[in-house]
Amino acid sequence: MGDRITVVLKTEHAEKLRNIQAKMIRNSTKSVSFSHVLNLVLSEGLKKHKA
Repeated sequence: MGDRITVVLKTEHAEKLRNIQAKMIRNSTKSVSFSHVLNLVLSEGLKKHKA
């Protein structure tokens, strides 16, 4: 389990993340949390920026 952090997202970013989450849920037999999706997208972004 990770740290609990509060962030404020732009509405359009939250909607895009929810769309990704919906696609992942449709293609899986497991539940997919918003936090999981956010961490996946964030990890990919950080790899691109070599952080």
